Amino acid sequence: MAHLKLENNYISPITQEIFDKTKKAFGFVPNMYKTMGANPALLDAYIYSYNSFRANAGFNATEQEVVFLTAAYENNCEYCVAAHSTLADMAKVPTEITDAIRNGAEIADPKLKQLSKLTRSLSLNRGIVPQEEVDAFLALGYTEQHVLGILAGIAVKLISNYSNHSTNPELEAPFTARAWKK
Repeated sequence: MAHLKLENNYISPITQEIFDKTKKAFGFVPNMYKTMGANPALLDAYIYSYNSFRANAGFNATEQEVVFLTAAYENNCEYCVAAHSTLADMAKVPTEITDAIRNGAEIADPKLKQLSKLTRSLSLNRGIVPQEEVDAFLALGYTEQHVLGILAGIAVKLISNYSNHSTNPELEAPFTARAWKK
């Protein structure tokens, strides 16, 4: 696919507000945000959905990264796999978990393994999975709310992964130690 060439230097007020908040919180604006910001509806939808997933999907930090990394892996998004691997490291997610996802391998922990497996299946099959897969997930203590939470996480990654495929943002220095290719 040809990558978009973003030539418009105009920054909408919505985009500028997001950039300002991001820079204040993290010290920099990720290149992914800069490319997404060419369309304020896209960046605003992503930021809102991302923050809502983090706050409301019902997963702890490790589970959130399992969902995000698995979806990014399945969508072959080099930028997001690197970024979320770094965020997972910062959240003290064991590297054996992130490395398993990055390598397309199974996670040893049974509950996280099933979370990744269902995320992968929902991603690859566009939400249409056998009831047995959902039942296996629920049998480990997850709820139907968590199934819907996975869908929210996949939707968040769909926005960023597809945008990154179209705009090819450069990976920033903080993420390069966890650079990735499938």
